Amino acid sequence: MRLFTATFLILLQATATDAQELEPRRWAHLPTGINFAAAGYAYTDGNIFLDPALLVEGAQAEIHTLALGYIRTFGFLGKSARVDLKVPLSSGDWQGTIDGEFAATDRQGFGDPKIRFAMNLYGSPAQTPKEFQPTIASTVVGAALEILVPVGEYFEDRLINLGSNRWLWRPHVGVVHTSGKWSYEATLSAFIFGDNDDYQAPDRKLQQDPLYAAQLHLVHTFRPGLWASLSAAYGEGAVATIDGVKNSNEQANFLWAASVGIPLTRQQGIKLAYQRGRTTQETGVDYDRFILAYSLMWGS
Repeated sequence: MRLFTATFLILLQATATDAQELEPRRWAHLPTGINFAAAGYAYTDGNIFLDPALLVEGAQAEIHTLALGYIRTFGFLGKSARVDLKVPLSSGDWQGTIDGEFAATDRQGFGDPKIRFAMNLYGSPAQTPKEFQPTIASTVVGAALEILVPVGEYFEDRLINLGSNRWLWRPHVGVVHTSGKWSYEATLSAFIFGDNDDYQAPDRKLQQDPLYAAQLHLVHTFRPGLWASLSAAYGEGAVATIDGVKNSNEQANFLWAASVGIPLTRQQGIKLAYQRGRTTQETGVDYDRFILAYSLMWGS
């Protein structure tokens, strides 16, 4: 049971770290009435570090994810706003040795979808495509709420699942300042976890403290649609409690990323990205992720 519980707590850290996705240009001023459809592929390779006393060595995960997304922009209270939807489909393999014996498992299925509502509060008035006039020097302040909906694949008798069987709310605020071809972005987030009331057994409750995170992005736009960015983030918190027993498993993670956007036509483009996550604790998850995404824009 000790091995089981510790392994699950590390997987909780992996889940929370994965929630800290680095996505530049999410506060960009966009015209209203525009639609975006996107399809993306991500390859994630990770190493899981457990307490040496548990005799678990070489724990690794390799995950392939296909995500489908949709964005709609609109005006709200005279300001530009947007709603995002993302649905992931994953296939993953986990392996390692337990007391010298090799063990492995795999999962395929849908993860938990995410819904995000964002509104720019300052410096970003609602404008139709005909009215739209981006400036070369401006500051935008925005607020958003992202919700993870627990409908992904989850089996209460399995240690590893693609769904989380709990809600997650992420309120966040951001600011972006643009000067010429450069943009400087900052976002502060709180990840608030709901309870999992069927953690590995009926009526066994998992609770988790909030995770607090900050991320920074430096973006250079070469021309419309062609851009590159460097990103960094840090998150801390997310201590778990199982049936009222609090665990000493606070996580602290650094993330880095580099991204580039390339236009194919006026309505189509691709994004390439590399993301790297590293734990600062003796136990936790280190991972590398490669992303390729395609997007299509249409609207009035």
